[in-house]
Amino acid sequence: MTAGLEIDQWKYLSSEADDPRMHAILTVRVDGTGSGGRPDEPVLAQVLAVDCSSSMTWPVEKLHAAQEAAVAAIRKLPDGTPFAVVRGNEQATVVYPDTPRMAPASAGTRARAERAVREMVAGGGTCIGAWLDLSRRLLAEQDAPIGHVLLLTDGKNQHDEHMPLARVLEECAGRFVCDAWGIGDGWDGRELLRITRRLHGSASSVREEAALPAEYEQLMNRLLTKTVPELAISVTPMPGATVRYLKQVFPTEVELSAEDGTGRFVTRAWGDETRRYQLCLAADPSGRPHREDLQLAVVAVDVPGGAARLPSPRPCLVHWTDDPALSRHTDAQVEHFEQHQRLGEAVAAAADAHRRGQRDLAEHQLGRAARLAHALGVAEQLDRLARVARIEDAPGGRVVLRPDVEAVDFQHLITAFSHSTYGPASGTGTGSGVAGAAPRGGATVRCPACQAGAPAEARFCPSCRRPFEARP
Repeated sequence: MTAGLEIDQWKYLSSEADDPRMHAILTVRVDGTGSGGRPDEPVLAQVLAVDCSSSMTWPVEKLHAAQEAAVAAIRKLPDGTPFAVVRGNEQATVVYPDTPRMAPASAGTRARAERAVREMVAGGGTCIGAWLDLSRRLLAEQDAPIGHVLLLTDGKNQHDEHMPLARVLEECAGRFVCDAWGIGDGWDGRELLRITRRLHGSASSVREEAALPAEYEQLMNRLLTKTVPELAISVTPMPGATVRYLKQVFPTEVELSAEDGTGRFVTRAWGDETRRYQLCLAADPSGRPHREDLQLAVVAVDVPGGAARLPSPRPCLVHWTDDPALSRHTDAQVEHFEQHQRLGEAVAAAADAHRRGQRDLAEHQLGRAARLAHALGVAEQLDRLARVARIEDAPGGRVVLRPDVEAVDFQHLITAFSHSTYGPASGTGTGSGVAGAAPRGGATVRCPACQAGAPAEARFCPSCRRPFEARP
């Protein structure tokens, strides 16, 4: 197994800024996770948490789709995989197995679990915290290195006082990965994102109930390729620098918290894949040399307990400058993911405005979203926006809200827009934080000496530092 790490940034910061911060995109890649053959011990332990509140009774196709989706997931489980099915309403109960511990998957246990799933009936309220808490207790009894919860709901967390979700998420963080799905028309997209961002998963939804079983099959296919429980990213800041945050930005946004007293951030459940992270460092230019490259932090990755070929640690640099033509630019990748974040914020603001009956404000926010989606070049997201608004001028942000739009249409947008696109290719410059990474935000010129790109207004080449001739 091989791990890779690249850093992309625009290293120039103004030495006169009040609160200078350096942003960088870390591209982390893992390859060869399946080269060791099939493990003797199960890697995965799986809990299926199915909403069985009273709202699942209508339309009748909704509960049926949930049951068929759970059955589809159960059928995918390899022999020996510990699993359980949780029925959720204002409480949480295990419908399979009927023993205190999870059951190992086999032809017999899968068949019995299918029967138990199809016998589930709906009734009661919704307390998602109770479902996750029971899932945590079930998974705590297992030795499988990757614990996973697949959660489905059709409603809001109306009985949160029974077991507050905020407290449960703190107790579950780091214990398992959770993917959450919305079905029907009463769920809350931001509530699903709150869960999945804290528990290293993703939030999705289906418009048609009949599509859910196939989605569960695809999710299980992806899940079963993951054999690496953890990969840690360590950020060691130099004196005068502090880590403000590190968060995953591709393929979805995930909150990361450093282990106590360290700059070590643990990410979870890897297969052969690439993820991207945004690093933010606060820096102080006081007493530091100007107009030269300085090491601001060192970034490294490791795979705890794994036999992996690891990349060498990579530097994150800073170059203090008084040249505004350099300091005002942003790395293209950083700008890409910050635009994605603004896109999600615009959609959420449109949903809030629509809920309050503020049609003009909803149109304004959807227009902002259309403008951002066009700038990002994400045609699929523009197509999704077109379901709720007629897009008259995407670059100009002019849209007209469709008259038949319902609240759930915005929830589908919220979950869909939580999935980002890869962004510009890593290494548009050097890929390691040194001079030459492509800037965003204006015209560029080529240095006649080294051919590196530079802002058109720059007074010297950011790569070889050759002064540019004065331009009129």
